[in-house]
Amino acid sequence: MRVRLPFFGTSRWGAILVFLVLRSLHAFSATYQVLYSFTGGEDGGGLYASVILDKQGNLYSIAQGDGPNGFGTVFKLVRGPNQDWSLKTLHAFGNDQNGSIPMGNLLRDSNHNLYGTTWQGGAHNAGAIFELSPAPGSWVETVLYSPGDNPDDGGPPSTGVVMDRTGNLYGATAFGGPNGAGGTIYQLVPGPTGWTENVLYGFCGQPLCSDGNYPSSGLLLDAKGSLYGTTGRGGNDVGYGVVFKLRALPDGTWKFRVLHRFAAFNGDGKIPSGALARDSAGNLYGTTGQGGCYICYGTVGCGTIYRLTTQPNGHWKETILYDFRQNKKGNGPTGVVLDAAGNLYGTTSFGGAGSCDCGVVYKLAPNPDGTWTYSVLHSFTGDDGFFPAANLVFDDNGNLYGTTVLGGPGGAGVVFKLTP
Repeated sequence: MRVRLPFFGTSRWGAILVFLVLRSLHAFSATYQVLYSFTGGEDGGGLYASVILDKQGNLYSIAQGDGPNGFGTVFKLVRGPNQDWSLKTLHAFGNDQNGSIPMGNLLRDSNHNLYGTTWQGGAHNAGAIFELSPAPGSWVETVLYSPGDNPDDGGPPSTGVVMDRTGNLYGATAFGGPNGAGGTIYQLVPGPTGWTENVLYGFCGQPLCSDGNYPSSGLLLDAKGSLYGTTGRGGNDVGYGVVFKLRALPDGTWKFRVLHRFAAFNGDGKIPSGALARDSAGNLYGTTGQGGCYICYGTVGCGTIYRLTTQPNGHWKETILYDFRQNKKGNGPTGVVLDAAGNLYGTTSFGGAGSCDCGVVYKLAPNPDGTWTYSVLHSFTGDDGFFPAANLVFDDNGNLYGTTVLGGPGGAGVVFKLTP
């Protein structure tokens, strides 16, 4: 497209204005590419999880449904020499003790093993935590733990797992646990005879428990080994969820603390969605799928992007960085990621240009005066994906990768790449 620039003369100020216009045009241009479109057949469908990358730029993730056995898959997208992509199914879940219906993001360790969780199946049909290990010509699945072995286990696992420096795994279950049916945070410790589960915290099972309940988004692990996460319910007398921190103490116990209870004030967000992000100063960033200052679809709030910062008194302060509306800019956000410059990127499940209401990819950039500027990088049309529901991921070159649950030429979701 040819761009006609206004005439500013030959002065220094004219040159500066031309530069600013060019920079603005570049800043809001983004290249979008569908890498693979799922059909809902043997390749699977329904991509609720993010992708992860290896050093060669190949992508890994899960399809929650369909596949050869009808209960989801773990797949790899291999990048070819001409930037073409091919799908390889690493594991197809069945309705059995090896787990079925994978849920949450995958984790990849330094030995190329993959770890994840399933919503059903396992020894007690309460899900499973599994490992996939590469073998000559195939991948071998090992179930590390099936919730239900212990009455306090909780289940099913809902968030995938994270790994600390010693190889311990951490995750959450959406229900059950020692304090009722509110879910758990658990630790899996490897040993010579297998893996041992420790329940680090059990959420209250009542709807309006002050500590929150029903954790549903992935955990964040910091350099000191503390865990951060969100719950979809509980927290106060309205029960719209919390942000929490779980810290290991020297005596081996863990201390739980609520950092923020949502709907704490008029216009606050409700029901956190997507995983948290953390900057180098220790501030936390996240999104809520509902709440905020504007109403969507006549009944619920459109969602927010928020930041939590520590205060001198040790408390955490929430700041709403952006309120979504029911318009072309999207609504119903699904988590954020940070780049090195402090910009936030994410997707919304709804809204966008046209009548599709299929969601957008957005950028939220900080300004010197403390305000933030929101811009849409891509609006989904349905043919290129529909209903993104997972966090984006960066590669080393600053490209973004993501997934959609539905849409694309095959109709069952896509993996996409976006160059901001």
